[in-house]
Amino acid sequence: MTMDEDTLKHARVLIVDDQDANLRLLERILTQAGYTGVRGTTDPRKAAPLFADYRPDLILLDLHMPHLDGFAIMDQLRPLTAGGAYLPILILTADITQEARQRALSMGAKDFLTKPFDQTEVLLRIRNLLETRLLHLQLQDQNLLLEHKVRERTQELEDARIEILERLARAAEYRDDLTGKHTQRVGEMAARLAAALGLPESEVEFIRRAAPLHDVGKIGISDTILLKPGKLTAKEFEVMKTHTTIGATILSGSRFPLMQKAEAIALIHHERWDGAGYPHGLKGDAIPIEGRIVAVADAYDAMTSDRPYRKALSPEEAREILWGGGGSQWDEDVVEAFASLTVVQKGVRDGGKDAPGAVRRRPLASRSGR
Repeated sequence: MTMDEDTLKHARVLIVDDQDANLRLLERILTQAGYTGVRGTTDPRKAAPLFADYRPDLILLDLHMPHLDGFAIMDQLRPLTAGGAYLPILILTADITQEARQRALSMGAKDFLTKPFDQTEVLLRIRNLLETRLLHLQLQDQNLLLEHKVRERTQELEDARIEILERLARAAEYRDDLTGKHTQRVGEMAARLAAALGLPESEVEFIRRAAPLHDVGKIGISDTILLKPGKLTAKEFEVMKTHTTIGATILSGSRFPLMQKAEAIALIHHERWDGAGYPHGLKGDAIPIEGRIVAVADAYDAMTSDRPYRKALSPEEAREILWGGGGSQWDEDVVEAFASLTVVQKGVRDGGKDAPGAVRRRPLASRSGR
């Protein structure tokens, strides 16, 4: 990288020296050399406010001053220059002791000039420090640009991965749902249930994206079973149940949390709260929460959609079935969260009478399993 002369001469320089003659001399030297951004003060107590207001690229600092010496000023500026910013400080002092040099360098000074100083040497040192400062800023800008591009690329890859998952879910769903909307509805309902249950926002989003893949294993089930218009035989149902393990196998082995979540959901979304589900007969809280959530969302949408073997149930009928299965087939907490999202109980507003199709909540004393 190179530094053009115009950028260099527009750099901001702050001079702090209690001797007015020294201050005026430095201002004149810099102005005659073409520097346009020079400010100064003879009151060291104004150094920090001036720094905050002016944000200089270089500070020319005297060491021994009344009220605040140069060491105290560097100490004040330290928290203002944190975060990796390179701010050069050039010490101008008549103190040539080794102790003063070591202390100043340890506090952030980058260079020294001894008073009385040579004008040519002052300009050379100032130029070198400013070039380093401005090149550092250029590098920071380039790094920010690269970080932005990396974030954009990462987001593009994430979007592509999500799109692939959505298309994979849609491909599986077209086997027995020509609309391809079942997977989307299950994903959205599962996310709403997760939010209603108080899951973290990141977990809700994972479930939203992963839930549509719950039936991806149907790709491995033959049409004679999947599209059979009548009731499955016991043998056929055993084959049908393998869509859970097939789906988990398809999605297995990924290092990405989203795919891992999708794998888990594909495997466990037919487990039952009472342990009578498949494929592993998990029971109660042994079923991961995402499986319990998707089980309810999937069941409701399946019941209210036309299938090859039956016509859709009404929403009211489906809600009654879900409510009746809370604590046995489904997690009761998830069923109650579902009811809170989908049921309008007018009884509260209409003198205690339920609206047609509304679900009557069971008394808390009769709740099973808890």
